[in-house]
Order: sequence, then C-alpha cells, then structure tokens
Amino acid sequence: MDKPVASTQPARSALDGLRVLELGSLIAGPFATRLMAEFGADVIKIESPARGDDPGGDPLRSWRKLHKGESLWWTAQARNKRCITVNLKHPQGRDIVLQLAARADVVVENMRPGALEKLGLGWDDLRAVNPSLVMVRISGFGQTGPMRLQPGFGAIAEAMGGMRYVTGDPDRPPMRANLSLGDSIAALHATMGALIALRHRDATGGRWNGEQGGEGQVVDVALTESVFNLLESTLMEYSYDGTVRQRTGTSIPGITPSNVYRSKGGEWVQISGNGDAIFKRLMLAIGRADMAEDAGLARNPGRMARADEIDAAIQQWAAGQEPEAIVQAMRAAEVPATRIYSIADVAADAQFRSRGMIEPHALADGTPVDLPAPAPRLSATPGATRWLGPALGAHTDEVLAELGLDAGQIAALRQDGAV
Repeated sequence: MDKPVASTQPARSALDGLRVLELGSLIAGPFATRLMAEFGADVIKIESPARGDDPGGDPLRSWRKLHKGESLWWTAQARNKRCITVNLKHPQGRDIVLQLAARADVVVENMRPGALEKLGLGWDDLRAVNPSLVMVRISGFGQTGPMRLQPGFGAIAEAMGGMRYVTGDPDRPPMRANLSLGDSIAALHATMGALIALRHRDATGGRWNGEQGGEGQVVDVALTESVFNLLESTLMEYSYDGTVRQRTGTSIPGITPSNVYRSKGGEWVQISGNGDAIFKRLMLAIGRADMAEDAGLARNPGRMARADEIDAAIQQWAAGQEPEAIVQAMRAAEVPATRIYSIADVAADAQFRSRGMIEPHALADGTPVDLPAPAPRLSATPGATRWLGPALGAHTDEVLAELGLDAGQIAALRQDGAV
C-alpha cells in the first residue's frame, strides 16, 4: 500500500492576498471559509470571548468526538484560520469588526437575518466602510421572504428542499445521511457565490492586495435553495405531467442497472452498469450472454421496462461471490463497482492514499490524527493544510497589532471585555 502523503505548503496559492472575515459558527459559514483558507485566503475568524460560565467560541469546538475537551471536527473546520475573540455587542468590539471589514475582500456570516443589523454590522454598515466588499450571507431561508426570520438548520433544508422526500425505501420513513448535507451543500454554494462576486468586483475595478475600486455585492445563500438546486429534473417532471419522484431505495428508476447487490458474505456491493456498452460487458461477466445479446436490452428504455429481471440476474450471480471477487470481476470487465465503504475502508484505500487524500497530522499534544486533504486538486496552486484549528483567541493580539494597536491598548480592550 502506498505511504500516506501529507500536503505541503505550495510555493504560491490561488487565493493569496484574499482577505476573508468570518462571522459564522458551526457548519455552513465556517466550511465555506475553510475551503477558501485551504487555497491561501487569509481567513480571520471572529468568536465570542469566554465570560464567566460561558466558555465562548464557536459551539463546534464541543461537538461530536472530543480530545481533551475540544472537538476533532474543529481541528479540520478551522484549519488555516486565524482565530480572534471579539465581543460584537461591545462598542469597541464593533469598531474592530468595522476596521477588519474595511480591509477585507469577503465577509461570510451565517446568523439569522437581521442579527448583524441589530449590532450595527449589517450590509449597509459594512458597505459604508468598504464599497468593494463581497458579503456572503448564509441562512436557512434567505434574506427575504415570509420565512426569513425563522431558524433553519441543515436538516430542515434537506426536508424542505426536497432531498429527504426522495431518500430511503418506499415503504419506510424518509431517511437522512448521518452527515450535515444541507449545511455542506450551502457552504459549497456560498464559496462559489463569493468567487463569482469577486470576479465581478475585479472586472469593475478590482480590490486585490490593496487596490481600491470595484463593485461589491451581497451573496444571499439559503440552505433550502442550495438543496433544491440539486434536485435534477424533478421540478420539470412535475410541471410537465404532475410526476412526483418517490423514494426508491437503492435503485435509480429510469437508469438501469444501478443498484446494490448482496454478496456471499452478506456485504453489499454497488454495481453501475447502466451504459449501453457497459451493460453488455456486465452481462457477459456474470455469464448471461443471452441478456448481453438481447436486442431489447441494448438501450436504456428497454432495460427500464425489465429492471426487476436484470436486477434479479445480477443478484443471483452476486450471491455466490465474495465481495472482493465481485469488485475484481467488474473491474476486469470495466464495469463501475465498489464495496460500500465505511470510513475505515476510505482510510485504508490505496486510491485515496496514492493521491494524498489521507493527510496525517498531530494535535497540539502530539496525538496523531488524519484529516481529509484539500480538494479539488489544482496543478499549479494546490490547497494545503498549514495549521490545524487553533485555540480560542490564539491570533487576537496578532490581528489587533495589524490594525495598529499596541500591547497596552490590546490589554485595555481585553480588560474592558471588548475582546
């Protein structure tokens, strides 16, 4: 097996010089800024300071599995970011945010609509100090509409955006993946929206590495709309003749064959033989030359009508094979197939490891931990993990010093509860 390959600091990064201010927490906003940070953006993450019994910081710091009180998820989500503490409700804290926004290219926030406006940090406030700013606003339902002020989580977006309705078995309740898909999908849209808006800003004057000019704008990302954007042709089908796509378990009606099949040992294997030439190779590989040469099955429409028959033939063959034998037989025939991977399988897989996707690191106390490497891969300016998620307020003094404050002024702000 190939030796794990860690990301190294590239000579240059695609987003070098891009300054991003994060006013987010948990998943959607911080994931978007993490993606930017991986490709060289200077991301300054603002968190609330600890006060009394309140530990402060992003709640993600205490989510899922913890190591010495801090989340392993945080380790990845806050990688490459500079983390500072600022009390947004304090007048001097607000001033710090405005100074940072004046120097930023992008601000990313995922608070409920109106929350920043109440703090004097809304779009109009930030645009007043930086007309070229791109402000990415992520919320459950968007900045407008009758539900704009309602709280919205990723699970709600998956349900309301139509994803849950088509996920699962037809005779069972709608299912969810054991992942925060709604938030992550919104983060991808947020990152894309930010880069599109920056392209427009640069085309209208630019503000890169201190250059002034260019038109800023708001990128309004709704979790519900981000999920809805992935629903393929479902809306067209419904508007065309009233078809409502339903849950179909592991198969994909209309695309045949593509399903999971139970192996001799009981493990499930995914086989996708739905291309015309691929289907023929699949049938020959399982000893069904009759089906391979059947003119009625040569094209997808014919296979759709006989999907149950095709699935039964593949399942009959798979039931007598060990899972790895199935995969090897399919690969020999150039038919897409794989075992259903757990994270343990992903971590051990030669393909992932050969491409350096399993990135070894160490926590502050030396405990080894693997992270997924930045993706996608860029040939000239690849992403990199420069450091893991830092301690609360680790970069506060450094960032405030960049704003021109001396040690005494920083100490006074801390004493006053502004940072």
